[in-house]
Amino acid sequence: MVKRILIVEDEFRNRKLLKDLLRRFDYDVMEASDGLEAVEMVKAWRPDLILMDIQMPVMDGFEATRIIKNDPETSHIPIIAITAYAMEGDRERILQAGCDDYISKPIEIKDFLAKIENFLKEEGD
Repeated sequence: MVKRILIVEDEFRNRKLLKDLLRRFDYDVMEASDGLEAVEMVKAWRPDLILMDIQMPVMDGFEATRIIKNDPETSHIPIIAITAYAMEGDRERILQAGCDDYISKPIEIKDFLAKIENFLKEEGD
């Protein structure tokens, strides 16, 4: 079964890069450009994994993650934060907000794909 991944990213070029990369590996990919759109899409589309930018307009990734993780119907969906935040304490804040993991930008493609595969393998077991 094809795994579904929701990319939540306000920068078009970053979204396109992630989408093109993931589609090369046969993932079913949808996109949201802000946290509010992501929350609505998660309820309707039920992805297997969410890649969540943190700093976005309308609703940031912290708030979107809290909403998704506080909903019993969507709380099981793993969320990986993908962000340029790299200050001391940022990883902890991101994990405390409910994200299951963290990848800093710019992404390292091999590590990025390995992390996604691990989450989808665990999710499917």
